[in-house]
Amino acid sequence: MDNHSIEQRHYNMSRINSKNTKPEEIVRKFLFANGFRYRKNDKRYPGHPDIVLPKYKTVIFVNGCFWHMHDCKEFVLPKSNLEYWLPKLERNKQRDKENVEKLQSFGWNVIVVWECKLKDKNFLHTLIEKINR
Repeated sequence: MDNHSIEQRHYNMSRINSKNTKPEEIVRKFLFANGFRYRKNDKRYPGHPDIVLPKYKTVIFVNGCFWHMHDCKEFVLPKSNLEYWLPKLERNKQRDKENVEKLQSFGWNVIVVWECKLKDKNFLHTLIEKINR
């Protein structure tokens, strides 16, 4: 059973952004502070990557654990309205896989940063190593 009224749930869901999320900002600020220059949400590439580093032929997707069904403790499948949520989340996951395969076939290095990994302070430093490969 949902703890919120329909109106409250609608309002809450309408406040969720798909661009310029807090995890994206954390990654972008870190990259910029370390001298990387990038493009944001470039529509020329499959999946509209959150960050495109043309100099390094690298794209970065910053994924939320819920919306992209990450296999971690942060992801919890909703208990209500499963007939809506399960196909939606499965399709997100499938679309992510297709976009990564397309980008890799074009020769791009694809990095997926999960929201839960950003809690580890050392994680962002490993990101630089992945970019410089």
